[in-house]
Amino acid sequence: MKLFKYIIIGFLFGFGMWKLEAVSTFRIIEMFHFQSFHMYGIIITGVIAGLIITQLFKKGKIKTSKGDTHAFSDKSQEWWRYIIGGTIFGMGWALTGVCSGMMFVLLGSGYTVFVIFIGAALLGTFAYGYFRKSLPH
Repeated sequence: MKLFKYIIIGFLFGFGMWKLEAVSTFRIIEMFHFQSFHMYGIIITGVIAGLIITQLFKKGKIKTSKGDTHAFSDKSQEWWRYIIGGTIFGMGWALTGVCSGMMFVLLGSGYTVFVIFIGAALLGTFAYGYFRKSLPH
């Protein structure tokens, strides 16, 4: 019962992404060919919302779900990590045709082949956790 609110939020997010056609291969191809602003609009809206929420956290206006304030560390000198991570994320997106979060939406909508992609993503996550101490951070 503790996780119920997260399940509801995840369901609403997935339903919203489905209705916005963010999981449509047609829309993704359209975006990568610069033929439509549809997906860019969704992404820009998410980035702006993320920036606003981050600033509200930094100013102490909102708290975590446990009621704590969240502290951010200064990582301005480590920008290369984001370049490498973004490149890996983009390659995965290009290979699968979907953003990693949308794999669950597609699985929930009946595309059972995404069990394989989710399994591969989980394997990569566990591999990172296993090798984390020996990786450069």
